[in-house]
Amino acid sequence: MNRRRFLQTIGLTPFAARWPIAGRAGERPPLLKPRRLAPGDTVGLVSPASATFNSIDVQIARESLEALGLKVRLGEHMMERHGYLGGDDKARAADINAFFADAAVAAVHPIRGGWGSSRVLPHLDFEAIRRNPKILLGYSDITALLLAVHATTGLVTFHGPIGLGRWDAFSVDYYKRVLFDGEPVLLQNKRDLTADRNSLTPVEYRTTTIAPGTARGRLLGGNLTVLTAIVGSSYLPDWDGCLFFCEDVHEDPYRVDRMLTQLKLAGVLGRIRGFIFGTCAECSPGEGSYASLTLEEIFADHIKPLGVPAWQGAMIGHQMPQWTIPEGIEAEMDAAAGTIKLLEPAVR
Repeated sequence: MNRRRFLQTIGLTPFAARWPIAGRAGERPPLLKPRRLAPGDTVGLVSPASATFNSIDVQIARESLEALGLKVRLGEHMMERHGYLGGDDKARAADINAFFADAAVAAVHPIRGGWGSSRVLPHLDFEAIRRNPKILLGYSDITALLLAVHATTGLVTFHGPIGLGRWDAFSVDYYKRVLFDGEPVLLQNKRDLTADRNSLTPVEYRTTTIAPGTARGRLLGGNLTVLTAIVGSSYLPDWDGCLFFCEDVHEDPYRVDRMLTQLKLAGVLGRIRGFIFGTCAECSPGEGSYASLTLEEIFADHIKPLGVPAWQGAMIGHQMPQWTIPEGIEAEMDAAAGTIKLLEPAVR
């Protein structure tokens, strides 16, 4: 079952209704940067979303992180299961809280996404997280954790590989440059004709300009479905003046249209300075969807009228090599070139 079907089955309306709208001007907490990683550091592996059913998955995630020169500790509840979730909500949150409180742990690394991160948010000890800033990394459903922790504590979090994610050379390079070296990197797509053996021009990893121009602002975003599902809660950041990035997977175009409409009606899109879309993997129109809008047409309807620089094709999505992008760090985007330049280190 994919993430969209989880959301259809569970629904988030009762959860969202419990909380006041967040992200008002003046509520932004001071920016906190975590300490950079160093070889030999310990990483806490947690399962905040979908269950991990097979122990070999834990072994693969552990060995991948160890190959980066890191030591790995498993959350106490790593292999628990509550239906499709990796244990009950309080247990999954307890592992995150425990690793943030442990001075011997340098980073908290989710093993996978899926569905369930939003459910742990009421059980997180945000004050302890603020007192013990450290690296939190992931993507897809982990978007809920990244945005909630940043919005509540000011901690810079990171949109990037999960424990069972792609650890190809491209992704590892950005992971190390951002998290180990503290480099204010230039994020740009892979350009390699060797992947397109019969082409005179690159076919994979192309970028498309929606509206040209450059803009500066704080990087904020993540998975489109996950972040729109918590609109109206207290767990989203102040979007004013941000460079908004997003991506998705397994969503029909009309669903992307619906989510962007929701963000427009909620006032989010009207507050951003730039828009960056990754990919929407396996997002073709569903069976019988005649005369569907394309993603290009949807962006023309919702994004181009904003009058801000915008482009699509960024390497932030599913089924592709990934950048490691810091949430909350100042950056400059160039929509014609399809690049993002960090203006400061994301770690200290």
